[in-house]
Amino acid sequence: MSKVIGNITISADGYSAGLNQTEERPFGDDGGDGTGDKLHAWMFETPEENRAEADQMTAASAFIMGRNMFGPIRGEWDRQWNGWWGDNPPFHAPVFVLTHYPRDPQPMEGGTTYYFVTDGIKSALTQAREAAGDGDVTVMGGATTINQYLAAGLIDELRLHIAPLTLGAGTRIFDGVPPLILEQVTSRAASLVTHVTYRVLS
Repeated sequence: MSKVIGNITISADGYSAGLNQTEERPFGDDGGDGTGDKLHAWMFETPEENRAEADQMTAASAFIMGRNMFGPIRGEWDRQWNGWWGDNPPFHAPVFVLTHYPRDPQPMEGGTTYYFVTDGIKSALTQAREAAGDGDVTVMGGATTINQYLAAGLIDELRLHIAPLTLGAGTRIFDGVPPLILEQVTSRAASLVTHVTYRVLS
């Protein structure tokens, strides 16, 4: 049975990004240089220790992300921005980007195509499920996007990668989400992160 999975790295106090996000500092006041270097140190400084979890992040058959995760542009598309990940993004599958502004699909190298969805989270999920077939759909973030899907009862499994730092303010997981009952499926502590997977029961 295919699943809808929320997958995101957060600080110990639940933030996926700090305040004051800009193109130069996409994670804002994130306790580091603004690029998420401390939040995501587990991926880049200790990749072998966390290989399974990193591979899991891009193992879905389709992906959904918010426009803020896709890039810094707000409003109309005033330039050909194709995400933070270069010409060959790591997804290698269809990616559905939530936005209020229409744009033609953008094929990339390696099998990734970005589709821009203007009619809401349920439409994006319907399209992602159709594209994924029997495979899983992963909602990559940011936290605001995952919160919308959690609030709508559309997430089956939530994978949190908890970095050992606090941000104090910013974009936070579970903000605006009604109380949930979660079943812990797995947890694993590594040197720079704790990986926890929950099944969302209600």
